Amino acid sequence: MNEDRLQVLYDQSTVAARADSGAWPDWAVAHWETFREALTGEHEGSPFPCFFGVESVENGDPLYTVVPSMTDKDALLRFRDVLLEYLDTYRDHAEQASLVTFFKPPERDLTEAEYHERLWHVLQFLHVHDPEPWPEEIPTDTDDTEWEFSFGGEPMFPTCRAPFYDTYHSRYCPIGLEITFQPRTLFEGITHDTEAGQQAREVIHDRLSDYDGVCPHADIGDYGVDHEWPQYMLTEDEAQSPDECPINVTRDHPKATRTLPEDHAAD
Repeated sequence: MNEDRLQVLYDQSTVAARADSGAWPDWAVAHWETFREALTGEHEGSPFPCFFGVESVENGDPLYTVVPSMTDKDALLRFRDVLLEYLDTYRDHAEQASLVTFFKPPERDLTEAEYHERLWHVLQFLHVHDPEPWPEEIPTDTDDTEWEFSFGGEPMFPTCRAPFYDTYHSRYCPIGLEITFQPRTLFEGITHDTEAGQQAREVIHDRLSDYDGVCPHADIGDYGVDHEWPQYMLTEDEAQSPDECPINVTRDHPKATRTLPEDHAAD
């Protein structure tokens, strides 16, 4: 199968149809099936913690794409184009239309540290190849609590699921890296400084405790109060997580200075 043809923007009904028809490779089908099961099923009798995410999948709101490599330049350039298309269209699709991105699993098992590297390689690549300037209202200093990843002129919250999670099952994906991109506009009316946002946070934290069987991760916090970047890929083993945000952000888009080595084999 020509995997380049996978790299388009799909709605959920098309994803389900392609998975059922065999039009997708096994790894992409497995990504979709495990994602759907995680969001709409239960873990040890508890529903998935983010009830907004559950409701959106049940309603068929998200948009999707699949990427055949976490490091290949051509695959990531095509992903950039799909992400730009998503930003142009998501408002017309549904109120809670996040972009769920399934990456092809690597040929060997990766460590937690390597998955952190892959995530930040993807985000750095997107930033360097972003055709739009960094938003004026978003600082470039990652130590600023109002910093968040931005692309195509839009601040957004990317969250990951990956295979290395044992404790935080809500972030576990058995197949490979999965990133859900949520533009900041999707959180309007439910931020921490609103009554609805405070109620939602309390419910989600209670459901996190039930689902994962442990207290919510210490890095989970509120935008503008806590650093957001550690929440993108929560730490399981502190020894394998970055101590500082591993991205070089600037308003004039130079070449990346923090990416995987040039001789790294494409995943």
